[in-house]
Amino acid sequence: MALLVIGVLLTVASLGSLAVLGFPDTGPEFAALAAGAALGVLAILVGAAGLGRGIAAGAPQVGETTAALPTGVSGQLDPALSRWKWLVKWFLAIPHLVVLALLWVAFPVVTLAAGLVILFTGKYPASWFQFSVGVLRWNWRVSFYAYGVLGTDAYPPFTLARGNYPAAFDVAYPERLSHWQVLVKSWLFALPHLLVVAAMTGGAWSNDSWSDEARGISLTGALVLIAALVLLFTGVYRQGLFNLLVGLNRWALRTAAYTALMTDAYPPFRLDQDAGEPVPGEKPRA
Repeated sequence: MALLVIGVLLTVASLGSLAVLGFPDTGPEFAALAAGAALGVLAILVGAAGLGRGIAAGAPQVGETTAALPTGVSGQLDPALSRWKWLVKWFLAIPHLVVLALLWVAFPVVTLAAGLVILFTGKYPASWFQFSVGVLRWNWRVSFYAYGVLGTDAYPPFTLARGNYPAAFDVAYPERLSHWQVLVKSWLFALPHLLVVAAMTGGAWSNDSWSDEARGISLTGALVLIAALVLLFTGVYRQGLFNLLVGLNRWALRTAAYTALMTDAYPPFRLDQDAGEPVPGEKPRA
């Protein structure tokens, strides 16, 4: 993690300085800052690979999530939620905000580097894959705890690895990926899903989900607010509302995994409104 943090800070500082200087074409300042940015990116990739290897022992294998989809998103509602704790979760989540801010700087760097590897080899480097899945997993846990769902009072763990937390996320590691799809699926093939996710959830599933109200409340933000107010006055989190929120976040996370090049399986246009993934053979709830 230390190398990843150093890489993120060095990259941000170097690119920020280049932006301030107006990206000069020549001169020692440009060369030094460009070298700093390159070293920062290298440190991010090496740090991400190290973190990915650290959780590789528990990596999901093909078919371990569901028979139909390579992604698995679940969330179990806490039956004893506090009436008032959601009022301060924005403060309690600050340590995770800091870590996620660093991880979300590294995430696109790793994705772009993985895309180049996939283009020529058809393989997503396993250590980078585990890192990227871990970032989305960490993000989902914090969103589930805070203002993406408010589904539990259990504090999220500071780890990229899987565990026993009520919110879980996995992507089965692909043995092969399409060489050419990597060029178009993140922006062209995924566009219909990106539009749907933007309309339904806005940024509620991303790392800044706790600030939805400040940016104009989304559908997800409005539903979470309703659930929170009902919880405050009745002490009950309505199960139907919870299932809907998990379904909205599941759609967003499936889309995120696809656009981040983790799978070639196209996400279904379906809102699976359950705490767990649909059981193979059963008709999913749309």
